[in-house]
Amino acid sequence: MPDPLLIGAIIALALLFDLGNGMNDAANSISTIVASRVLPFRTAVLMAGFFNLLGPFVFGLSVANTIGKGLVQASAINETIILAGLIGAILTVYVATFKGLPISASHALIGGFVGSAVASAGTGAIIASGVMKVLAFILIAPVVGMLGSLLFSVTITHLFRNTRPSKVSSHFRRLQILSAAAYSLSHGTNDAQKTMGIISILLFSAGYLGSEFYVPTWVVVLSAATICAGTLLGGRKVVETMGLRLISIRPVDGFAAETAGAGTIIASSILGVPVSTTHVICGSIVGVGISKRANKIRWPIARHIFWAWVFTIPAAAISGAIILAISKAAGF
Repeated sequence: MPDPLLIGAIIALALLFDLGNGMNDAANSISTIVASRVLPFRTAVLMAGFFNLLGPFVFGLSVANTIGKGLVQASAINETIILAGLIGAILTVYVATFKGLPISASHALIGGFVGSAVASAGTGAIIASGVMKVLAFILIAPVVGMLGSLLFSVTITHLFRNTRPSKVSSHFRRLQILSAAAYSLSHGTNDAQKTMGIISILLFSAGYLGSEFYVPTWVVVLSAATICAGTLLGGRKVVETMGLRLISIRPVDGFAAETAGAGTIIASSILGVPVSTTHVICGSIVGVGISKRANKIRWPIARHIFWAWVFTIPAAAISGAIILAISKAAGF
C-alpha cells in the first residue's frame, strides 16, 4: 500500500486546488448581485460560501462519480498521475485568478488529470465517452444558460411592460437574493464534487476504499468546506471581469441570468455532467445582454473570456504532462 504521508500530501494538494476553485469561481455566484448593487461584495461572498457548502448535500454525488470513474480507466491511475494532474490544474487556476480571467477550474482539473494520464499510459487510458461528454457541454451548457436567460429577460420585460422601472427594480432587488442563493447552491453541487471525485479515486487506487469505488462522507464534507473557504476569500478581480465589465447589469438582469444559470447547472449535476459554472453564468449574462440589444455587450471582453475557455483544457493538460515528466525524471 502506498505511503500514507504521500496520500495525505496529495489530498492536501487537491484541497489547495479546491481553495483556488472557490476563489476563482466566487465570480460565478456573486458577479451579478454585486454588479447590480443588491448586496455589497463581502455580504455576497458570505452568502455564496454558505450555499456552496450546502450544495453537495442537496443533489447527490453524480458529478463526483463521473470525475472518479468516468474519465480515466481506474487501472491506469496511480498517485503520480493524480499528483501531476493536480499541479497542472493548480498552476492554471492560480495564474488565471491572478490575471482576473474567469476560466473554468473544472476544466483545468479535468485537463490536468487527463493530460497526465495520457502522458503516462497513452490514449487507451481515457474513457472516450466521458471525455466527449465534458467537451460537448463546453458548448451546450453556456448556450442553454444564454437561451434560458434570454427567455427569462424577454418574458419579464413583457410582464412588467406597464410597471414603473423603479418598482420593477425594487421587486427584483429582493428576488435577486433568492436567485443568487440558488446559483451558489448549484455551484456547490457541481464544482465542489470535482475535488471529491479526485480524492476518492486516489483513495480507491491506493486500496483504501476496498473493491468498489464510492465517495466517503468525510471527503464530501472536507471538499465542500474547502471550496466554501475559497469562495469566502473572494476573487475580486474575477468578479469585476464577469459582473462589472461584460455588460451593465440591473437587478432584473441579474435575476434572469442567475435563475437560468442555476437551472442549467442543477440539471447537469443531476445528469452527472461536470460542467463549467463559469461558462454557464457567462453565457447567461450574454443572454441578458442580447435581450437588451447585442451592442450592450462589451464584445472585446467576451472574446477575451472565450479564448481563456478555449485554452484552459489544453493548457492544464500540457502542464499535467510536463509535471508528470518532471516527476518521472526525479524518480517519483
